[in-house]
Amino acid sequence: MRIFFLIISFINFSIVTSCDQIINSNNYSPGSKLDSLNGVYVYFNGSMRNVSGRNTTPDGYNLGLKYQCVEFVKRYYYKHYNHKMPNTWGHAKDFYKQGVADGKINIDRNLIQFSNPSKTKPKVGDLVVFKGSAFNSFGHVSIISLVKSNKIEVIQQNVGTRSREKFRLKHNNNKWYIDNDRIVGWLRMKG
Repeated sequence: MRIFFLIISFINFSIVTSCDQIINSNNYSPGSKLDSLNGVYVYFNGSMRNVSGRNTTPDGYNLGLKYQCVEFVKRYYYKHYNHKMPNTWGHAKDFYKQGVADGKINIDRNLIQFSNPSKTKPKVGDLVVFKGSAFNSFGHVSIISLVKSNKIEVIQQNVGTRSREKFRLKHNNNKWYIDNDRIVGWLRMKG
């Protein structure tokens, strides 16, 4: 019975996702500008697995596959913070390094890593890392664009045409929790 519900859920998700892409993509093609944060654009990618080549900087730094979520966050950090990540490879879920203690440095990204939940409140500019799922084994990564006392907003690429999404932010037992089971943590610039 459980397998039946999983199959029905998958079919429903696939239909809804496909319809959303078709409805929302009528006026866009891969590479169309959707949104921006601090002058760094979010581009439309078409379907989630679409790849339009690799994006590199003039000095050869690998930003990632064009219009994927990883490419946007690395491009943002490169342009806005002049930050190059030591490990330029990996899927979105790989941004969060298992075994790094809350508030300690993630050497692969040269960023401070916080777990979800954490003693440290998320702030604007932090990268939010989502683990993989049955529908997206690569995970997802986005940037916090707004923080309030009880919610955050993220800006993201490669999610159709909806570049912004809000999540509840909870504070219990001296820890901050972004209310989404797929969010494993967030990363922040040092200093």
